[in-house]
Amino acid sequence: MVDIATRVYNHKWKIDPIVRSLIDTDFYKLLMCQSVFRNRADTNVTFSLINRTKSIRLADLIDQGELREQLDHIRTLRLTRGESTWLRGNTFYGKRQMFRSDFMEWFESLQLPPYHLEKRDGQYELTFEGKWPEVMLWEIPALAVLMELRSRAVMGPMGKFELQVLYARAMTKLWEKVERLRAYPDLRIADFGTRRRHSFLWQDWCVQAMTEGLGRSFVGTSNCRIAKSRDLEAIGTNAHELPMVYAALARDDTELARAPYDVLSDWHDEHSGNLRIILPDTYGTKGFLNRAPDWLTKWTGIRIDSGDPAAGAETAIDWWTSRGEDPREKLVIFSDGLDEQKIIELYTQFAGRVKPSFGWGTLLTNDFRGLVPDDALAPFSLVCKAISADGQPTVKLSDNPNKAMGPADEVARYKRVFGVGEQEAMEVVV
Repeated sequence: MVDIATRVYNHKWKIDPIVRSLIDTDFYKLLMCQSVFRNRADTNVTFSLINRTKSIRLADLIDQGELREQLDHIRTLRLTRGESTWLRGNTFYGKRQMFRSDFMEWFESLQLPPYHLEKRDGQYELTFEGKWPEVMLWEIPALAVLMELRSRAVMGPMGKFELQVLYARAMTKLWEKVERLRAYPDLRIADFGTRRRHSFLWQDWCVQAMTEGLGRSFVGTSNCRIAKSRDLEAIGTNAHELPMVYAALARDDTELARAPYDVLSDWHDEHSGNLRIILPDTYGTKGFLNRAPDWLTKWTGIRIDSGDPAAGAETAIDWWTSRGEDPREKLVIFSDGLDEQKIIELYTQFAGRVKPSFGWGTLLTNDFRGLVPDDALAPFSLVCKAISADGQPTVKLSDNPNKAMGPADEVARYKRVFGVGEQEAMEVVV
C-alpha cells in the first residue's frame, strides 16, 4: 500500500500529474458519452467551472501556471491498449460489450479539446467548448485537478511528520465510519467520490478500506481506473447533463416539456432495457413523475440527488404505488451529500419499503473536516456544468433551489413549463 503522507511530501517535481488516465473518470460519463455520440454527436456545448463556495478563493490558492500544466498534461493522454481491452471486453451490469465498436474507435483516437482559463475576482474562469461528446469528458478530470491542487496548496507548508499524523487521523476517521456502517450487513454502498476527492491516492485508499471493511456491502466504485485496477464493479448510469442539454435544444415549450422523457427514451434504446435508473429532479421530481409515461414505471429504480432525500423517496413510493407497481421491488439510490449517519438514517427508514442503495461521494473521499487549522481542508461545492448547447443557455431547477442554475428569464420559463412552485432551500455542503 502506498505511503500517502510520504508521497505527498515528495511533490517536488516540476509536474506530478494528478490525472494519469482518460478512464480516471466516472463510469456514467462514459455511458452518457456513448449515448451522446450516437444521438447528438454534432451538438456544440460549453461547459464552465462553477464554485458555489465563494469563500474558497481558488485563484488565490492555486498557481495558474501549475493549473495549466495539469490541464495541458490531460490533453496529452490517450486511451491505452489495456484500458481499451477492459472497456471492450469486460462485463458491466451483466452485459458484455457495453461499449460499441464505433464508439471505442472514436474514444481510442480522442484528444480532449482546448480549454480557456483566466482569473477573475479570486476565482478561475475555466471553460471548454466544442462537440458534446468531446467536451463532456473534461468535467471529471478538471474538477479532480482543481480539488487536488487545492489540497496540495494547503498541505504544501506541512512537514513530513505533520503529514503522517494528518493522514493517520483521516484514516482513523474513515475507518470509524466503516465500523458504524458494517453494523448493517444488508447495506449496499458504492463510491461516488471522484469529482471532489482529496486526491487520487486518497480515493484509492478509501476504496480499499471500504472493500476490506464492508465486504459484500461495498458494491463498487464509479471511478473506472480504480475499478479496473482493484477488480471492482464500475458503477453509474446517467446524470443531469443529458436533460439539461436536450431541454436547451428544444424549439418550443412543447418540446421542452417532452425533453426529459426523450432523454430516457434514447437511453432505453441505447442500452436495450439495461441501466434503467431514473434521475427525476432536473426540473422537479414531483412534476416529472406526475407527467411520466407509464413505460417509465417499469424501470428498475430512481436516483435521488437533491432536496430532502426522505421526501424524495416517499414521493417515489407514492408514484409507484399509484401506478400499480410494488415499491419493495424498486431500487432507490441516495446520492446527495451523504455521510455515514445519514446513510444509516435513510437505510433504517426505507429498508423493506424499497431496495435502498447509496452512492457515497465527497464525504467519503474528502472528509478532512476538523483536521487542520481553520478547517482549510474542508470539502466545498465545486461543479463543472454544461451552460449552453448550440448557443442556447441550459437550465437546472433541481429539488433544491440553491442548486438551480441558468439565466433568470429562462429559469422562470422552465418553472412555468414544468409547473415548479415553491421549493424548500437546503444548504449545499458538497
